[in-house]
Amino acid sequence: MTWKPDVTVAAVIEDAGRFLVVEERIGTRLVFNQPAGHLEPNESLIEAAIRETLEETAWTFEPHALVGVYLWKHPDRPKTFLRVTFSGRVTHHDPVRPLDRGIHRALWFTRDQLAARSEHLRSPMVLRCIDDYLRGRRFPLEIVDHVVEDMASEAQASARE
Repeated sequence: MTWKPDVTVAAVIEDAGRFLVVEERIGTRLVFNQPAGHLEPNESLIEAAIRETLEETAWTFEPHALVGVYLWKHPDRPKTFLRVTFSGRVTHHDPVRPLDRGIHRALWFTRDQLAARSEHLRSPMVLRCIDDYLRGRRFPLEIVDHVVEDMASEAQASARE
C-alpha cells in the first residue's frame, strides 16, 4: 500500500476579531472548520484556497500571507493531511450562491466562541491555525511557488546555457 497524504488548503479570515468558518456535515456529525478543501489537478495552492473559500462560503477570498504548513494524522482513520493555510480578507459576498454539498452555512465566530465548541471542530488544526495567525505568524506568498512544466523547461534550458 502506498502512503500518500491528502493535500488540503485552508483560509484563516478575520474581520473585527471574528473568523469565517463553515458548519459542515462529516458523516453523521456537524462540525466547524475554516473554509478548506483538497487541491485539485492543475491548480496552484493559492488558487485552491480562493476556490474553496468561494465554494464553501460564497465569499471572495484575497490571500495576503501563508500562515503555515501542517502535517496531521487522523487519530481514528488511516488518513494523513498536509494542510497549507493562508490568511487574508474577503472582498465580496454572493448571498444567493449555493454552498458546496455538505456545507450547512458560513458563520463568523471569535476564537473564544470556537474554543467553546472544541468538541465540534473538524480537527485540532482549526484552532491551531487561528492561534498561529493570532501570534502573528505570516510568511510572504512568494514562498509558495507553483511550477508549471513550461517554467521548468525554461529553467533547464537556462541552466544548460
